Amino acid sequence: MINDECIACDACLEECPNGAIMEGDPIYQIDPDFCTECVGYYDEPSCVSVCPKDAIVPDPDNAETLEELKYKFEHLSKGE
Repeated sequence: MINDECIACDACLEECPNGAIMEGDPIYQIDPDFCTECVGYYDEPSCVSVCPKDAIVPDPDNAETLEELKYKFEHLSKGE
């Protein structure tokens, strides 16, 4: 999730391979249905590594296992 430290700099928006990050008002938001925490793409979430404010943190309400993230990646990559 993106917390209120977000400065809407666009860095994370361009990094997300799943298109899970969108502009919000006033801060960006992550759609948990599309976020795989970059499983299937990178070793770690790319949005976290580019955020200049460390505003992207785990969402306690949407914690998923590695297996769940892999399953989601497989279905998203197939366009399901």
